[in-house]
Amino acid sequence: MNRQQTEQLWREEKYRVMFHSQKHYNQLRQAMRDLLPHEQIEQLIEEALQQTPTNGSMRNACQHMWGYFRKVATIEEKQQYEQLLITGKITALLYFLQQLAIQYNITYLRESTILNITFL
Repeated sequence: MNRQQTEQLWREEKYRVMFHSQKHYNQLRQAMRDLLPHEQIEQLIEEALQQTPTNGSMRNACQHMWGYFRKVATIEEKQQYEQLLITGKITALLYFLQQLAIQYNITYLRESTILNITFL
C-alpha cells in the first residue's frame, strides 16, 4: 500500500476512531506523523474500533464534525443540533450530521465512515 492509500484510509476512519476512543485517535495521529506502514495503521484502527464508545467520546466526535457547519447552519439547524446533543440521541445526531454533510456538500464528512455506517 502506498502513502496516499494510507492517508485516504485515515481520512475515512478518523471520526469513527475518535467516536470510539480519544486515546486511540491521538495514537493514530502520531502514527500518521511518524509515517508508520499501512498495515500498522490498519491494525491501530481496528484496535480503536474494538473499544466501546463512551458518552464523552461520542459527543466529542459529533462536536468535531459539527465544526464544519457552525458558520453555515441555520438557526433552526443549530437548535436541532444542540437539542440532539443535550438529549444524547447519538444515532439521530449522526443521521442529522450526515444530512447536513449532504446538504452543504462537505465531501470530507460525506466520505467519512462514521456517517455511512449501517445503523444510519
